[in-house]
Amino acid sequence: MKNTMPPGGQEVGSVAVANPLWLAPLAEISVPAVRALFRRMGVGLTHTEMVSSSGLCHGNRATLAMLPRRGEAPVVLQLFGDEAEEMGRSLEIALIRGERPQAVQINMACPVRKVFRRGEGARLLERPAVAEAMVRALVPFGLPVWVKTRLAGRGCPLSTGDFCDVLFSAGASCVALHGRTAAQMYEGTGDRDAVGAVAARFPGRIVGSGDVYAPEDVQDYLSRGCAAVLLARGGVRDVYSTPKILQALGYGGAPEVLNPTPAQRVATLMNLADDMAEEVGERGAMILLRRFLSGIFKGLPGATFLRRSIGTVTDRPSLESVVRRWEQVLVEGGTDHGGSGTVAG
Repeated sequence: MKNTMPPGGQEVGSVAVANPLWLAPLAEISVPAVRALFRRMGVGLTHTEMVSSSGLCHGNRATLAMLPRRGEAPVVLQLFGDEAEEMGRSLEIALIRGERPQAVQINMACPVRKVFRRGEGARLLERPAVAEAMVRALVPFGLPVWVKTRLAGRGCPLSTGDFCDVLFSAGASCVALHGRTAAQMYEGTGDRDAVGAVAARFPGRIVGSGDVYAPEDVQDYLSRGCAAVLLARGGVRDVYSTPKILQALGYGGAPEVLNPTPAQRVATLMNLADDMAEEVGERGAMILLRRFLSGIFKGLPGATFLRRSIGTVTDRPSLESVVRRWEQVLVEGGTDHGGSGTVAG
């Protein structure tokens, strides 16, 4: 069934989206609660974490819990594996056990050693025949098939553009391209010229990825021909960068996300805490929340106090007590937070 185009939106890879700024698939970060947070911030689409095709085929409970939830549209299910037939079986299971996503994406980008050495992730750049077979295995399910990959480096038999050509010829409708090779991991600076060259070869089908922190970064990718841009570490470092970027691109934003008050930032944190607690329990939520502390309170006084205090809390009441104290001191114009400094990303 064809997607209905949202007002003022666009279609990328056969999926209708409201805008071209999307939350990237981030391992151990792009959980349902975080996806919900970034939808509230305004992103046009979210991705799941990397979901193991082997884990789905073996009925792993933790893997099944990573599948899309009701009300998440548009969301993309990202799978990873090393074998085409298993990839197809895993999608069949995912569509039975989870909510139907708007697209399915194969991860051919992860450079982490334990993934790479199993022939998965970015290793597939060295195995174009397997990559092609994976795409072909997913096409019959009727979902748009996407791929996330990297620049081809030493040891890859095809150039980046030719590798993408293989994927598109096999039936892929969109490729998200990170501007680093697998050997570079996440070091240095992504090569936007290389990403732009591929985007020019495949108009409207390439999504830019890498080093996105500010409106200028997104505008640069779009000016080079990318159809959309992935927000990854930059979004975690500054959660409220999302509405700022969208405003710069000409998309509206609610005042509470464009210019959030201390109380609204506290509400963002507590809503995220509640959503995470439903998924991983209260203690697990307190641990995961630490990754977002700087990103939610970026630029405001009281960093030392917040980091020290939240780093030791294990339950929601204690968390709320800490942030309410911080909020009260800030609103009253005081400086004694129990620490000093500003929250920096």
